This record gives sequence, C-alpha cells and structure tokens, in this order.
Amino acid sequence: QVQLVESGGGLVQAGGSLRLSCATSGRTFSRYIMGWFRQAPGKEREFVGAITSFGVRTYYTDSVKGRFTISRDNAKKTVYLQMNNLKSEDTAVYYCAAGAATPEGPYDYWGQGTQVTVSS
Repeated sequence: QVQLVESGGGLVQAGGSLRLSCATSGRTFSRYIMGWFRQAPGKEREFVGAITSFGVRTYYTDSVKGRFTISRDNAKKTVYLQMNNLKSEDTAVYYCAAGAATPEGPYDYWGQGTQVTVSS
C-alpha cells in the first residue's frame, strides 16, 4: 500500500510561484511513475504532468508547459511540482498519484489533494 500526502498549496497572486510536494510511503517509490492532476470547481480532473520512475522523462499538458516543472527525490520518496508564472486558471485542487504503467494513468494511488488559489 502506498500513501501520498501533498503539501505546499496556498493563495498566490497571478505571476507568482508555488512548489507542491508529495511525500510518499512504501518501499518501491523509485519504481513508480508519479503524476500530478488538478481539479477546478465544476470541472473534471485533468492531467497536469508526470515523471518517470528515475526522473528520466517528464510529461506536461500543453497549458502548463514552460511554467511547471516536475521533479523527484527518490531518497526522500518525494515528488515536486514547481509552478511558476501562475495564472487564475491554474486555481484548482492539485493531486499527486502513483502506480500507473503510463504517464497519463490510470493511477492506483492518490493523495488527498492540496488547494491552489491564484488571485488575479
């Protein structure tokens, strides 16, 4: 069983930055593709990006390319989502996920989410 705990969300002005963290439990973290998703009010959850098991490759949805960066520290069993130049449309609950065979999922394990609010 894998537990995921996100942190780092908050309120930020447009153009600002936040870094989300996702701490995990479990012995096999390094093997997992890790993903980030978000869900805005009234919208379906959407894929934000993912990172392969040893950080060799990252994937991003078009709307965040060039602004968001995913990284991981396998020794700390933590994955990060660095978000720069935030826009109001980035406001959402952000979730990390683990256990997929491909970057876009489906994922087996999910965190509880952390709220990101971008004020314009």
